[in-house]
Amino acid sequence: MSRMTSTCPSPLRFWLVLGVLAILMGLLAARAVYLQVLSSGYLQSQGHSRHLRTVEDSSHRGVIKDRNGEPLAISTPVDSVWAHPGELAEAKTRWPELAKRLDLTAAELAQLVNRHAGREFMYLKRHVTPQVAEAVKALNIPGVALTREYRRYYPAGAVTGHVVGFTNVDDQGQEGLELVHNDWLRATPGKKRVLKDRLGNIVETVESVSLPVPGQDLTLSIDRRVQFLVYSELKEAVERHKARAASAVVLDVQTGEVLALVNEPGFNPNNRGRLRSQAFRNRAVTDVFEPGSTSKPFTIAAALETGRVTPTSVIDTAPGVLQIGQYPIRDVHNYGALTVAQVVEKSSNVGASKIALSVDKNVLWRVYRDFGFGAVTGGGLPGESPGLLRPAARWATVDHASMSFGYGMSVTTLQLARAYGALANDGVLLPVSLLRRDAPPDGKRVLSAATAGRVRAMLELAAGRGGTGSAAQVAQYRVAGKTGTAHKLAAGGGHAENSYIASFAGFAPASRPRLVLVVMVDDPASGGHFGGQIAAPVFSKVMAGALRLLNIAPDDWSGPPPVVVEGAPPKPAAHAAAGGTT
Repeated sequence: MSRMTSTCPSPLRFWLVLGVLAILMGLLAARAVYLQVLSSGYLQSQGHSRHLRTVEDSSHRGVIKDRNGEPLAISTPVDSVWAHPGELAEAKTRWPELAKRLDLTAAELAQLVNRHAGREFMYLKRHVTPQVAEAVKALNIPGVALTREYRRYYPAGAVTGHVVGFTNVDDQGQEGLELVHNDWLRATPGKKRVLKDRLGNIVETVESVSLPVPGQDLTLSIDRRVQFLVYSELKEAVERHKARAASAVVLDVQTGEVLALVNEPGFNPNNRGRLRSQAFRNRAVTDVFEPGSTSKPFTIAAALETGRVTPTSVIDTAPGVLQIGQYPIRDVHNYGALTVAQVVEKSSNVGASKIALSVDKNVLWRVYRDFGFGAVTGGGLPGESPGLLRPAARWATVDHASMSFGYGMSVTTLQLARAYGALANDGVLLPVSLLRRDAPPDGKRVLSAATAGRVRAMLELAAGRGGTGSAAQVAQYRVAGKTGTAHKLAAGGGHAENSYIASFAGFAPASRPRLVLVVMVDDPASGGHFGGQIAAPVFSKVMAGALRLLNIAPDDWSGPPPVVVEGAPPKPAAHAAAGGTT
């Protein structure tokens, strides 16, 4: 019995142990109450401050389409690499492998971290490839994570570069229509609250604060098929003639829509890393040039409107030179007596000068101005130049004469195309547009329909077999147009002796014009320098392809050149035939 009693626990020790356990349990319960009830708000706020974030919920920019719905600019989702500078600084031993994945040096990465010290966010690299994103994610470096953004992609590449333009890394328009219509195209990002793990990865979306709104789509007037055709032919012409640059514009006569606008040299908006800003220059609207003989139809139109001449009036161009003070105005040949229509056909500078001098200079200036010279077209592309059309009060007699064949004034390719569009549209000048139109706009009458018809007939002669623009002909279609050849302005003043602008402006089918095309080639160094040699063949190839692409029916005309019919018998224009200089 004594042995059994000695092995029983002491009542004091039992109650002591039990008391200690009770106290411990009480402390744990009190701590739980403190944490779960009394301090829950504070602890949740602390947790949220470390892991709950309000982040942008990005959306895509609007799609830019051609007139047929083909995409010219779209947004594709990409990953960007970001980091928490403080956390990344603590993982300095991991920097070399991270820098390698991001194609950075260790020094460059260190610079980034030091520059953003004290902040909670910094980009390490924007818009990385999926392979790079996966490689960075696999490193599991504290403070480094991925975020979803959108990058602009241009399916047509260099073909539409100058028209569409491009965006920067923040998806904001920088050039072209991306810049002009940035507010329409840009997306409005939303906001959402998310939980992130210690590596910065989103593990749960808590709530949506505001929904993202995608950008609105934009439909252009551009026809991608015609644009590609112009791009191919213009690029080939620049290479063949070793030209400095070139531009071309195709307009719809009936609506004023720009179906194609191309410049060479061009650029690929998908790959701009090594390009200089000069490549982004949209020469068709920013660069001006003296139009040469492509301006003669407007001089003739002014003279016809005033009644000073008729298409069959005879102008004596012998001996092929017109002396105005110390300035000689010359023709390539001594054409002798020419009708007004033949002055256009043969591109006689002497004949055009005499006709211009028969018209009051204020009237001539007003006609040029009415056709849109000296003013922007309103097409909306950034950096558009108004060209140069000096007030008539500042014209000397030689200026009055030389304006008739395109010296002393400057135009853009788009301006010239718009003006020819008015000739093709029975004398009605339409506002140009790079956005698709559902109906023809209201235009401004700048020429009577009768005069416009007579000028078109003359331009058909100029593009015919006996004209300077015979190389612009298109099989099964009647073509009307005019060549232009002008000495370029020299840097020190005056005109360069062996540097030229070669151009051709025209439309087809001549019987019922649908398309206007202007081709300008800057400083060709091989194969000639005349507009009929350099620009007219490009016109022929582009116009032939465009007419067929757009299913425009042929004129199917193959007879002799058109005859200009006039009620009155041929007679000399007294003032012009006399060679007046006032």
